[in-house]
Amino acid sequence: MSAAAEFHWDNADVKKKWDAFTKFGAATATEMTGKNFDKWLKDAGVLDNKAITGTMTGIAFSKVTGPKKKATFDETKKVLTFVAEDRSRQSKKPIQEELDAITEKLAKLEAPSVGGAAKANAGGVYSRLTDHTKYTGAHKERFDAEGKGKGKSGRDDSGENTGYVGAYKNKDTYDKAHGK
Repeated sequence: MSAAAEFHWDNADVKKKWDAFTKFGAATATEMTGKNFDKWLKDAGVLDNKAITGTMTGIAFSKVTGPKKKATFDETKKVLTFVAEDRSRQSKKPIQEELDAITEKLAKLEAPSVGGAAKANAGGVYSRLTDHTKYTGAHKERFDAEGKGKGKSGRDDSGENTGYVGAYKNKDTYDKAHGK
């Protein structure tokens, strides 16, 4: 790690932002995980999967944190220095210049974004469930030709209360056969 690299930012202000990302997903956390560190860099536009990749940040994070897998604020600054060193090897720019570019983006960022979170879209479900042409078999009998529900008559399989079983064919023939 280069001794010449300095952080040109307001430590108190950036510490508040660091705390916000540390607590993202775990409200009681006091140290930043590698996942949250990557989110911080990605939200700030530093992690772009070209110049700075998740692999680069993961290796830098592991170098500093070791087996504990979590970093304090000061350790996070060391990780950022390692990331700037990796970036400077690719861009051929001085480490301080790369570090300044990274820290400037991080300092501008306010809070973790949740923009990529999935939103429930029930529109497809309702349109599918209310489309009468999709119903088959006995269920399609619940709708008339225009697709309107038949109500109770569409749900009930009403039978006649005559006392005969359903498939009996000789209803009302006893009196005729026996002359009554």
